[in-house]
Amino acid sequence: MNDQNTAFLIELITSKICHDLTNPVGAVANGVEIMEEMGANNDVISLISLSAAQAGAKLKTLRLAYGLGGVDESIKLEHIHQIFGEYIKRDNRVTQDWDPHMDIGFEPRRGFPKLFMCCLLLACDALPKGGVVTVGCEENDTLLIKAEGTNAALKENVLNTLNFKTAVEDLDPNLVHSYITKLFANKYGYEMAVDEGSENFIFLRLKQAVVS
Repeated sequence: MNDQNTAFLIELITSKICHDLTNPVGAVANGVEIMEEMGANNDVISLISLSAAQAGAKLKTLRLAYGLGGVDESIKLEHIHQIFGEYIKRDNRVTQDWDPHMDIGFEPRRGFPKLFMCCLLLACDALPKGGVVTVGCEENDTLLIKAEGTNAALKENVLNTLNFKTAVEDLDPNLVHSYITKLFANKYGYEMAVDEGSENFIFLRLKQAVVS
């Protein structure tokens, strides 16, 4: 099986899992409303409501990053900003500070929302003690994602995995996201670069590869 087929299977199974779980998670949220009307314990309601919101945010994020939902290039930056904001809100450890109405300097093509979200998740994972994720533009139609925070760093071997220098059999849960991100980058024609030049900064650059 080639990398293109592998990436497509990942998208299909992710879309199915997210689709199958969306209704049950939504049902929990509806159940909370019913409990509120019945006068149930407020602490219990708050706990269930928070858990349902967190689960829903994760589902939307994973669907965009790994599923077919992130393939559509018409998905707006505002939508990505909103979904990522809901995702990081769960523990208040990481914040984002960028303009969802910004001009990125190029016309996104197929797969851009997926790759952008994958980069945002990489930036989030690079902030072990929390911090801020910002987004800006550089020359040559390059999107710059910056993770700033104390001891900001990619997890061990993530950079090797992004460069396909880690064998599949050596992957673990900490590395699978970077490996899949690289698969998607290759499939949809995007180039990624990582700069770990500072102790408290990580820079990820995303641009569309030149089509020959």
